[in-house]
Amino acid sequence: MLNDFKPPVKILDVGGTEIFWKMMGLTAADTVNITIVNTDKEAVSLPNFRFIECDARDLSAFNDNEFDLVFSNSVIEHAGTYEGQKKMAGEIQRTGKRFFVQTPNYRFPFEPHFMFPLFQFLPKSFKIKMLMSFNMGWFKKCKTKEEALQLLNYVRLLTKSELEKLFPGSEIYKESFLFLTKSFVVYNRKT
Repeated sequence: MLNDFKPPVKILDVGGTEIFWKMMGLTAADTVNITIVNTDKEAVSLPNFRFIECDARDLSAFNDNEFDLVFSNSVIEHAGTYEGQKKMAGEIQRTGKRFFVQTPNYRFPFEPHFMFPLFQFLPKSFKIKMLMSFNMGWFKKCKTKEEALQLLNYVRLLTKSELEKLFPGSEIYKESFLFLTKSFVVYNRKT
C-alpha cells in the first residue's frame, strides 16, 4: 500500500508507538511522515514523527482524507462498546485515503489479552471472579469487582461480520494459526 503513494507517505498511526516503526525499519524522513495518536503520552525522537494525545473515537483534529494511510494495530478492540468501535472505524475511514486495521478474532479459541483459552466465551460473573483471583495475561489481579468489570469493558473482540459492518466494502485478510483465524486485517484500496 505504501508503494502506491509518492514519498514521503503521510501516515496516521492510531494507538501506536514510534518504537513499532523503528522495528519495521520505516523511519526515513524521505519515505514517511508519521503522526501517532494515542491516549497514552509518548515522546517521539525522529523529526518526521509527531505525537498527538487524543482518543481514536474523535479524530476531529484532522481533516477528511488528510492522510495517505491510516494504520491501527490491535487497538479497535479497546474502543469500549460497539458504538465506540463504530466511531473509531468512521474516523479511520474519514481521515485516510486508505486504511489498514488489524484486530484479534473473537472466535479464536485463545484470548490474547487475558491469555486464557476460551476466556471471551465465559459468563461475565465467572470472568470477574477469575480476574479477582489471578493475574491474567497482561493484567494484574483486580482488587475489586468494579476494577474487574472496568477491565472487561476495556476489551471487546470483534467478529468478521462486525468488521464487515464497521468497514463496508473493505477487504478482510485472515491471519491464521494452525488453520484457525487468529486475527483480521481490514483494508481498502481507494485513492
